[in-house]
Amino acid sequence: MNRCRLYLITPPALEPETFAEQLGAALAAGDVASVQLRLKQASDAEILRAGRQLMPIVQRAGAAFIINDRPDLASALGADGVHIGQEDATYVEARAAVGAKGIVGVTCHDSRHLAIEAAEAGADYVAFGAMFTTGTKQAKTRCELELIQWWAEMMVVPCVAIGGITVDNCSPVIDAGADFIAVSSGVWDFPEGPAAAIKSFNRLFSRVVPRGGNR
Repeated sequence: MNRCRLYLITPPALEPETFAEQLGAALAAGDVASVQLRLKQASDAEILRAGRQLMPIVQRAGAAFIINDRPDLASALGADGVHIGQEDATYVEARAAVGAKGIVGVTCHDSRHLAIEAAEAGADYVAFGAMFTTGTKQAKTRCELELIQWWAEMMVVPCVAIGGITVDNCSPVIDAGADFIAVSSGVWDFPEGPAAAIKSFNRLFSRVVPRGGNR
């Protein structure tokens, strides 16, 4: 069983030059598998500008740099991959944009059917959520821990748990067998700061023994 890892999502709005220093300090605090640039309200030019500023910082830290929603911008930046929702580009379009070696992750809400479809198509991971109430976005579904447990026991493709996850509530999600937990405000709004949050998450990843059966 692989140790759970952190999938970090950027704040919904940021100034790249200012945020770059904060991001670098956070990544230096502990293991982070990937960073997703998620700027829903930004223009293409703003996303590209942020990507060019932040991607080298992420990759120097050994993490994958993922673009939310936009395979075309992921391709333009040469990012490590793209994350798509059910209303975004298709898996085929996303794969064509980032290539065979790129990462393609797919939002599957609380649906076994959507997740199996994505995995069979070739997705590198599936994302389930929301696990908890979240202020980052209006969650369309709530995902029960039983789905994470079932996926961990039955499937090989990794799963990401997302939605309202914090240091205080993440242990049951890790214990259920999530390969990654995706966190935004739980890191950036952590009372002691982002670096302290990342250290705390990694301590919990080391302490909790996942239940998943086949990975």
